[in-house]
Amino acid sequence: MSATTDAARTAAPTNPLGQSVRDSLVIARRNLIRMTRIPEMVLFGVIQPVMFVVLFTYVFGGSMKIGNTTDPDVYKNFLMAGIFAQTVTFATAGSAAGIADDMQKGLVDRFRSLPMARGAVLTGRTVADLVQTAITLLVLAIVALIVGWRTGSAEPTNLGQILAGFALLLLLGYAFTWIGALIGLSVRTPEAATSGGIIWLFPVTFVSNAFVDSSQMTPWLRHIAEWNPFSATVQACRELFGNAGVAQSDAWPMQHPVWASVIWSVLIIAVFRTLAVRKYRSAAT
Repeated sequence: MSATTDAARTAAPTNPLGQSVRDSLVIARRNLIRMTRIPEMVLFGVIQPVMFVVLFTYVFGGSMKIGNTTDPDVYKNFLMAGIFAQTVTFATAGSAAGIADDMQKGLVDRFRSLPMARGAVLTGRTVADLVQTAITLLVLAIVALIVGWRTGSAEPTNLGQILAGFALLLLLGYAFTWIGALIGLSVRTPEAATSGGIIWLFPVTFVSNAFVDSSQMTPWLRHIAEWNPFSATVQACRELFGNAGVAQSDAWPMQHPVWASVIWSVLIIAVFRTLAVRKYRSAAT
């Protein structure tokens, strides 16, 4: 009876897509449970962006020129989209360190020995990181409201547009976690993954329109900032949140930031998911 049952199960056709989704959700659940057992991971992930909000708001507010004014309230509303975007992209370091830690402990090799979808381990990890990023973003939005950030400060907006802005932020964060996954699979230790996962983010986030008006940059640097995928999401969120934006630019991503943000994020996911899954298949212990 047992042999017949096992043979039937073996012969039964399986849906590869359904199996991949189920396996990914199992891995995501495992990582979410692990996060709840190590609450300091979530706590420290929240504290850092909150510090950025407070420091940039009260230290730089009043000294940054946005358009033709240095009004701290204008800068405050200009700033928040950049802080939100920086927060979701900095989650990359956590993704890289987590995967590198699993690799070092041999957990990934045990997963690879199981009859599960090849990309499920990485997909589950990135989905769990996306949930943590969403929680962090929610807390950060509450802090931003407390310090004076308001949607619709420059142009009228509605709830649908505001939710769309946060959806673009989460899409960007999810895209960047795949870069973190590739980094985590490419290094030997979690410490190296943490460094490798964050050091390249500084030029990406600061050579952008996140914290300063890019129109005040030198021409060659402004060109880089305007075609930066990070800048497209920041500008799209400012438009959707109804906050003050940078000066009008001829660059296509700045004229169509919502579309540019979606295209950049989807392209990053497509490229780096492919590279990460390929690296996962060939990764050595």
